[in-house]
Amino acid sequence: MTLPSSSKIIIIGGGIVGCSTAFHLAQMGQEVLLLEKAALTSGSTWHAAGLVGQLRSNANITQLLGYSISLYDRLEAETGQATGWKMNGGLRLACNEERWTEVKRQATTAHSFGLDMQLLTPKEAQDLWPLMDISDVVGAAFLPTDGQASPSDITQALAKGARAGGAKLVENMPVTEILTEHGKITGVRTAQGDIACEKLVLCCGQWTRELAATIGVTVPLVSVEHQYMITEAFGVPSNLPTLRDPDRLTYYKEEVGGLVMGGYEPNGISWAVGGVPDPFDFQLLDSNFDHFEQLVELSLPRVPALESVGVKQLVNGPESFTPDGNFILGEAPEMANVFIGAGFNAFGIAAGGGAGMALAEWVAKGEPPYDLWPVDIRRFGRPHTDTDWVRTRTLEAYGKHYTMAWPSEEHDSGRPCRRSPLYDRLKSAGAVFGEKLGWERPNWFAEADEEARDIYTFERPNWHDPVGREHKAAREAAVLFDQTSFAKFILKGPDAEAALSWIAANRVDKPVGSIIYTQMLNDRGGIECDLTCVRTAIDEYYIVTGTGFATHDFNWINRNIPDGLNAQLVDVTSSNAVLSLFGPKARDILAGCTRADVSDGAFPFGQARRIGIAGCPVLALRITYVGELGWELHLPTEYAQTVYDALHEAGMPLGMRNAGYRAIETLRLEKGYRAWGSDIGPDHTPDEAGLGWAVKMKTNADFKGRSAVQAQREGGVKKMLATFTTDGDVILSGRETIYRDGERCGWLSSGGYGHTLGKSIGIGYVRHPGGVTRDHVLDAGYELEVGTERVKAEVTLAPLYDPKMAKIKT
Repeated sequence: MTLPSSSKIIIIGGGIVGCSTAFHLAQMGQEVLLLEKAALTSGSTWHAAGLVGQLRSNANITQLLGYSISLYDRLEAETGQATGWKMNGGLRLACNEERWTEVKRQATTAHSFGLDMQLLTPKEAQDLWPLMDISDVVGAAFLPTDGQASPSDITQALAKGARAGGAKLVENMPVTEILTEHGKITGVRTAQGDIACEKLVLCCGQWTRELAATIGVTVPLVSVEHQYMITEAFGVPSNLPTLRDPDRLTYYKEEVGGLVMGGYEPNGISWAVGGVPDPFDFQLLDSNFDHFEQLVELSLPRVPALESVGVKQLVNGPESFTPDGNFILGEAPEMANVFIGAGFNAFGIAAGGGAGMALAEWVAKGEPPYDLWPVDIRRFGRPHTDTDWVRTRTLEAYGKHYTMAWPSEEHDSGRPCRRSPLYDRLKSAGAVFGEKLGWERPNWFAEADEEARDIYTFERPNWHDPVGREHKAAREAAVLFDQTSFAKFILKGPDAEAALSWIAANRVDKPVGSIIYTQMLNDRGGIECDLTCVRTAIDEYYIVTGTGFATHDFNWINRNIPDGLNAQLVDVTSSNAVLSLFGPKARDILAGCTRADVSDGAFPFGQARRIGIAGCPVLALRITYVGELGWELHLPTEYAQTVYDALHEAGMPLGMRNAGYRAIETLRLEKGYRAWGSDIGPDHTPDEAGLGWAVKMKTNADFKGRSAVQAQREGGVKKMLATFTTDGDVILSGRETIYRDGERCGWLSSGGYGHTLGKSIGIGYVRHPGGVTRDHVLDAGYELEVGTERVKAEVTLAPLYDPKMAKIKT
């Protein structure tokens, strides 16, 4: 084939994700050229196991996987190309009571997201999968709409459909260089010449990281060996469901009358540490029987027939895995119009259809079809630029693929990485740390007689009472949080106000010293950022957002500064430490450390002042995320220990405690404060989330998303965020199903415990296609499905805790 001199969109990589993206772009009428260095499927697609499951812990990722199934269901009829797709269902076993609790919670999540996951007795599971021994099985879950596919056939069908839609797919055409000019993508170089493009999509599997790095784009994935065994035929029925046996770390599917058995061993083996060899097409690694033996030993008691069945092949094929076990989609924050679809953690076949659809929409329209934050490339940050760190964390994630997914579980590898100046002080004070974006952050503080580590469970964990102790101190005295990990930016320039006025939904044309809480909206009115801006000068704003949103929020603000405006955004996260002092005695403590007037009259809520503490210049923000009087104290990192000591000296006699992030969570739930990434996000508008008061609709000022907000106010909302409480020892962790007058209407986005209230608290959207009003929410009876059991719940649209009235609303 003669190569064109240009194509609007170029895709590099002809595996299932590249072909799916080409298929969907072609269906949208886009001009697409796909370049594959060897033959289609020759990377890791051809040796994938091909199990297709749907359920994930996030509704939109579940929806994306569900789209894959709907596509595979019709693809053969549409293209005339066989796909090997079978909707034979998927079984998941539980072999102890804790796993059974996890499975029941997964079933509730499935019900929340509209999936028919059925709980079965061991005998019912065996009736569906007669080859297994069930002597240790407690129960099982069955998803009838799961299935399996032939990876190569599915990919060829997508390729055929892409060509039919006008896409050009060229094999044996390696890209030798990505071309850029003045920091912008211009095209690619091949042996046959240069090809210009407007947009570039990298779907190169385990080659993606190295190729993207040549243009300064970070794609944190590494190659890991993944093995599965194919047996000789022994009469296995073709309609046998797929089987996942997580307690034995293994999975199974039927293949040509035999079985495929693979799994995720705890001691995964890295591959291509020095780079993927060239060529490496349709190649496998040497079978490692010694390493695979641990999985064989786990599988034999489950499938005794494997003892006597011949092994046809032990496939050892490297695949790309990521530090958190989720794949990577989206536009690279380092370079506009460069998109990534890679790192599929051995479920690329399950995700391929939906990921290609989502990526195609992202490329064509500039945004995904719905919120895909769990797989968004912007969830990564500074630690992920170091491949050795990524490899260490990825091997831990690989080994946890089938282990128990505990509530609030932390990773252990690659730690400590990023540390606040107070790390050692806090550790000696009993801090039990969690980690986010490499930052060590105190989750809770153990006292001398308590074990200073997390002990995971589906019941009340060992940190429940210590967090309650910190929670009580915040409500009755004061607490001090180290929140140095906050992401912090400065927007500066003559047009800073004009730029931020366009990007922010709330008014930012406030006097110097004002704090503005604001959302930043997309063109659908969805909340892309939820943050705090401080006007520190006429031409400068100090912007503070959550630790995990550093890359995402910086990218969103920077890319939306209107052309022609003189305003620059700078990341100053590492420059400033943050100490947050909250509680009814916070003012007394702060007054004991500074000569500044911190009275309510001199220092009202929503204002920032520069004050001095122990020789340190401090930017003090009168703001709170826990529902109490308090200040965030932002200061140069070199002063952190000095200011921490001064606050402790003044605060300890008044009952002040160190406190951690888990107390922040319990406190904010009582106050009804929203969390981006769970309660609010790109699919939720301010009016739906009860944040319409923070949108400047009373002004005539235009801003990004205004027309969508206006249209929604005229037409009404179809979902509304509400708070739920339950009596008794019901444990809520999020994703529990909400029933309104017996009808499923949504799920919890957050769940936890209110120690002042003495009840479990959940936050979630009440949904109704015909519209939702306050009366619709409040004039009904509610139940929550928790681990497949329904419990009565009370609903409110108001905060449960009101410090001004010093009482709890019930």
